Amino acid sequence: MIQRIQSIWLLLASIIILCLLVVPISTVVNENIGYVLYGTGIKEFKNGVETASAINTPLLVITVLAGLLSLVNIFNFRNRTLQKRIAIINIALILGLSFWLFNLTQQIPGGIEHAEINPGLFLPLGNIIFTLLAIRSIGKDEKLIRSAERLR
Repeated sequence: MIQRIQSIWLLLASIIILCLLVVPISTVVNENIGYVLYGTGIKEFKNGVETASAINTPLLVITVLAGLLSLVNIFNFRNRTLQKRIAIINIALILGLSFWLFNLTQQIPGGIEHAEINPGLFLPLGNIIFTLLAIRSIGKDEKLIRSAERLR
């Protein structure tokens, strides 16, 4: 059923990863020019005013796909093994996204040495934690259903 605890965990995972679209991941200030990395790409600021915005379409698609994958996975409650597999695929996707964001931070002028950590850096970790909690809850449901079938 949709009202299971794993639905809440998957909904929270979806919300958290979609927050990458608006919450900054890292900021690098290099000679009056600031670069801010979002889940959509890199925005450039000069003297506090946005001068350029490089939207990275594949990054945007992967970020939205990771959020939608968690959201759609809520409705797979009838097929728990598929729900578990999709959750594991989502974790792999988030790990790949995190690696990609790390590489993008290194490519910014000034690099990772001068980068300031923003709250968006921890959002993929939160997504992974909530997805792991959902997988654990799916396993508990499996065990409960198997024990109920034995009693029949």
